[in-house]
Amino acid sequence: MNSMTPPQTLGQGGQPVGPYLLEIEGIRKEFPGVLALNDVQFRLRPGTVHALMGENGAGKSTLMKIIAGIYTPDRGTIRLRGEEVELNGPLDALKRGIAMIHQELALMTWMTVAENIWIRREPKNAFGLIDHRKMAEQTRELFDQLKIRIDPTAEISTLTVAQRQMVEIAKAVSYQSDVLIMDEPTSALTETEVDHLFDIIRDLRARGIGIVYITHKMNELFEIADEFSVFRDGTYVGTHASADVTRDDIIRMMVGREITDMFPKEEAKITDVILSVENLSLPGVFHGITFDLRKGEILGVAGLVGSGRSNVAEALFGVVPATEGTIRIDGRPVTIRSSADAMREGMALLTEDRKETGCFLQLSILENMQIAALHQGHVKAGFVDEQGLTRLCEDMKGRLRVKTPNLDERIENLSGGNQQKVLIARWLLTKPRILILDEPTRGIDVGAKAEIHRLISKLAQEGVAVIMISSELPEVLGMSDRILVMHEGHMTGILDRAEANQVKIMELAAR
Repeated sequence: MNSMTPPQTLGQGGQPVGPYLLEIEGIRKEFPGVLALNDVQFRLRPGTVHALMGENGAGKSTLMKIIAGIYTPDRGTIRLRGEEVELNGPLDALKRGIAMIHQELALMTWMTVAENIWIRREPKNAFGLIDHRKMAEQTRELFDQLKIRIDPTAEISTLTVAQRQMVEIAKAVSYQSDVLIMDEPTSALTETEVDHLFDIIRDLRARGIGIVYITHKMNELFEIADEFSVFRDGTYVGTHASADVTRDDIIRMMVGREITDMFPKEEAKITDVILSVENLSLPGVFHGITFDLRKGEILGVAGLVGSGRSNVAEALFGVVPATEGTIRIDGRPVTIRSSADAMREGMALLTEDRKETGCFLQLSILENMQIAALHQGHVKAGFVDEQGLTRLCEDMKGRLRVKTPNLDERIENLSGGNQQKVLIARWLLTKPRILILDEPTRGIDVGAKAEIHRLISKLAQEGVAVIMISSELPEVLGMSDRILVMHEGHMTGILDRAEANQVKIMELAAR
């Protein structure tokens, strides 16, 4: 197959779907010091789901922001329904039927569901005031079409992440868009919620809407996508029908090399208990958490979304301290009431949400990296050893393969995966004895995942004790020495590596 020519896609009746709804040709976009897109192409047919694949920094999000009118390309052509267009901002793109649902949701939390969906388009009464009753009715009608069960009058702040995702989808559909871009829509959804989302996507596809679907999850590509395109280092690699390739074929296209071992778990010498937790509890959140963690051990933590995994991590690190129970480090009881207490005990926490609780988006990569390590031997006579700390940050940048022209770049300009690497670097610079990783590879491409897994394994070999929380069961199974499983705030069991499998974990997670 010629990779430069998208395959013929067949609809449900077996007939070719066409013509193209959206065509991108020769698009180039350069930022200071970075060529983000180099003469790329992309084509979307109506009534299809077209997955866009590639490592972090491959250019996926940049292209989608160009299509959504957020960025202006340096050169190239955009054709919509066969007509060449220039997109002058996101509102212009929306008016032309292009809507984008971002990975980082952008709803206004203090407003209601209906107000978020119809903002700037609110129905008015005879006096020119917003007709809230009619707005709620319109929202219910829209939700009925999509089989969404959310109260239109509820405030966004009261909704779960999954419910907010559904509101974003409904908002995009309300514009009667025929091009819908979804950026990592399932990153925070449970299996049941993913099934519901896929039902909505199939319904939209049946209506003739063209969907661009960005994901790092291979199983989703094969389940929902009709075809896919791969980008690598800002260039177009190829397009194929999903039915024509294997998972390994896609990985080779994405990274330009074989990845033979996604979970490079190497044997580490597991020695003394460094962390002992007994009956740790926070009423209404979790209860009776008891476990030991040893030097050189990777303890995986599994459970469905809402099981309390992240809450336990935050309690151990003093973000929201537990009110009951005992924590011992090296056999001695310790009181951890703040993150500063935890860091003094040699602990580090990579949080689940890099945007809300991890990155200082307005600061540089260098400032984000060094902020946790400033007082660990890098301050002399009241002055920060900037040169020494910068050298360490440069070394860490190379070690984790952070894609950026320099450390002075603002972290908000990096891809999500590269932001995650910067946060990992931040904590590694503190030389932690106990490293807590909450979803360390969420939103990260397969190549970077293997690198981070290798790094975690190496840290364990060096004697670091690791707690790794993950929603991806293959990751938990592949990397853990033992697996602690939670359900609705309770521990339901701990499995040794040799006995653990997906069935046993799910049985414990769904009790």
